[in-house]
Amino acid sequence: MVLGIDSSAISAGCALVEGDKIVAESFLNTRHTHSETLLPMISAMLKSAGAALSDVERIAISSGPGSFTGLRIGISTAKGLADAVHKPCTAVSTLEAIAYNFMQIDGIICACMDARRKQVYNALFKSENGVITRLCEDRAISAEDLSKELSALDGKKILAGDGAELINSFTECKYSLAPPALRYQRGSGVCFAARNVPEINPDALMPMYLRLPQAERERQAKNAD
Repeated sequence: MVLGIDSSAISAGCALVEGDKIVAESFLNTRHTHSETLLPMISAMLKSAGAALSDVERIAISSGPGSFTGLRIGISTAKGLADAVHKPCTAVSTLEAIAYNFMQIDGIICACMDARRKQVYNALFKSENGVITRLCEDRAISAEDLSKELSALDGKKILAGDGAELINSFTECKYSLAPPALRYQRGSGVCFAARNVPEINPDALMPMYLRLPQAERERQAKNAD
C-alpha cells in the first residue's frame, strides 16, 4: 500500500493506493495553509480507511514543480512520516502525477501549472490504452509558446492543472479543459505515477524547482546592477 501526498499548489491531496485500487483519498482546494491542513487530512484519511501509517509500504510525494512553500511543506511532511515508521519514499514529478489522472482517457495530456508572469510549468504526455508516455521533460514555458506548440500537434488534447485556462487565453483554437474532478493534482495520481520510480531514503528527498525563487532572482538582479 502506497501513501501519496501532494501540496504543490493551492490544492492539496492524499491517497492510499493498493495495486490498482484506490483505498481512500482526500482532497482540499482552499486557500488554507498546507502546514495547517496536510497532516490532519492524512491522519483523518488513514483513520477512515482503518489503516495505520505502519501499514504503508512507502510514501510517494510530488516533489515539483510547484509552489516553493507548498513543496517544502509536502516534502518535510513526507520525510517526517517516513522517518517515524522507517519506510522508503518516492519523489514524483507533479506534472506526471497530473497526467496519471487520465489513464483511462486517450489523448495528449497537457499538464500545466500557473508559474506567474504569463508562464506555466508544463510537460506533455500521451495517454493510450491505460499507458502514460512522457513526450517532453518538465519545463517552464510561456503560455503563448505552449499554445503554438499544441496547435502543431495532431490528436485530442486535454488541458489539466491550475494553468489550463491560461493556455486557452493565448490561442484562437480552444482546447478541452479537463473536468474539475480530474484537473488538479490528486494523491492517487501521485501513487500511480510512483509505480515505476525507484525508492529513495527520506533524507534524499529534495524539491525540484524549474526556476529560482523570486527572492533569489531579485538578489541576482541586484548584484548584476
